[in-house]
Parts: sequence; C-alpha cells; structure tokens
Amino acid sequence: MTTATYETDFYAWSLRQADLLRNEDYADLDLDNLIEEIEDMAKSQYRELKSRLVVLLRHLLKLASRPGVGPSRGWRLTVKEQRYQIHDLLRANPSLRRFLPEFVSELYAMASDLAGDDLANDDFQGAKLPDHCPWTTDQILDLDWLPT
Repeated sequence: MTTATYETDFYAWSLRQADLLRNEDYADLDLDNLIEEIEDMAKSQYRELKSRLVVLLRHLLKLASRPGVGPSRGWRLTVKEQRYQIHDLLRANPSLRRFLPEFVSELYAMASDLAGDDLANDDFQGAKLPDHCPWTTDQILDLDWLPT
C-alpha cells in the first residue's frame, strides 16, 4: 500500500504496515509515513501528560482557594482521577517523568488562569491565586495530599 492508502484509509494502511513488519518485508514499508506515525505516538503521550497536569493543577488551585471550606467533592475526585491517570501514564512511559518540573512551571500560569475563571463564576471571586506554583512535584502527584 502506498502513501495514497495512508491518506485515504489509515486503518488499512496501518494493518498493512504491521503485516509487512511482522513478515520482515521491509522493502514495501511506507517508511516516511511510518516514521511520522511513530513520532506522533510519542508526542501524544507527551501532550497527554501536559493536558492531565493542567487539569490537576487547576483543581488543586481551586481547592487551595477555599481555606476553611470543605473541599468540593467533585474537585477532589478530579484531582484523584488525574493523579491516577498520570501515575499510569508515567508507569507506561517512565522517560516522561523528567519533564514534570518543566511542565509544572510551564503550565501553572494556564492552570491558574483557568482556575481563576472557574472561581469568578463561584462565590470565591476574591480568591488570590499564587503567581508561581506553591507545591512540589511530589505534592502535586501524591495521591493523599490536598492543599490547605
């Protein structure tokens, strides 16, 4: 199958490439597209980690903005779910762990902006969110830790 099949029937192209690899028929592989797809698979894991961290930081910020008020059950559940998903992602892709400090630093502003918008629609419009992430990576990923 050629590049045309790649562009018109990705499913059939993928199965064909797998079959060619399985049978060690390397001459007929669509190498350019195969290389691109493998790189995209890696990038998707990278993007998933970033996406889950934004959601996690956003909900941690919302919980932290409510001192003296019991944490919202929905926000706590979202925090727990994102942590479990991140742990699973890192277990399957341990080389992504090295990006965590960089991602937290990079994504904190986005998470803070989103949390601020969420809180503006709540009773906590005056909540002041920190300019920089006040938590360690270990705290952020700790299944039992919540901000106070």
